[in-house]
Amino acid sequence: MSGLLILVVGPSGVGKDSLLEGAKSLLEGDVRFHFLRRDITRAASAGGEAHNAVSIAQFTDTLNRGGYGLNWGAHDLQYGLPNTELAALSVGKTVIANGSRSVLDIARSRFDRLAIISVTASENLLRQRLLAREREDADDIERRIRRARAFQVEGDDVFVLENDASLEQGIASFVELLAVLHSRSKR
Repeated sequence: MSGLLILVVGPSGVGKDSLLEGAKSLLEGDVRFHFLRRDITRAASAGGEAHNAVSIAQFTDTLNRGGYGLNWGAHDLQYGLPNTELAALSVGKTVIANGSRSVLDIARSRFDRLAIISVTASENLLRQRLLAREREDADDIERRIRRARAFQVEGDDVFVLENDASLEQGIASFVELLAVLHSRSKR
């Protein structure tokens, strides 16, 4: 039996990391789900999601050995979904991964059982969240806002989650959607 891969996508500042961390905490010990830990060419101390910090050389070596089920570059960094983490699919688990809108067509061609959660929020809220995290200057924030407008995530496999409410409400809605998608995948 093959499990379901759920890619969580959305623009910077929409709250993906917070939703993923909150859901992971609530679903700890739930054997239905596996929260994938990405490889990123970013220092572990840089903040954001918990990830495997790898050098460019390590990333390139893993990529050349076929060690990523999906990979992409964004914001001068490289991201990869390690096959060792994706192995949970082979035992029927629902694997949840922070993904990228830029590789959805590639993901659709590689994974038979895929769902995409597109997390959205208003532009004003995105701007506030980006300012609060203090990782980008004003010009970078505006570029990210423009990029958010430019990407439209569409398809029968896309489920939109509006993350404009409180963090607690967002996490609750996210966990509920994960459970629904897992149940649907077992039919």
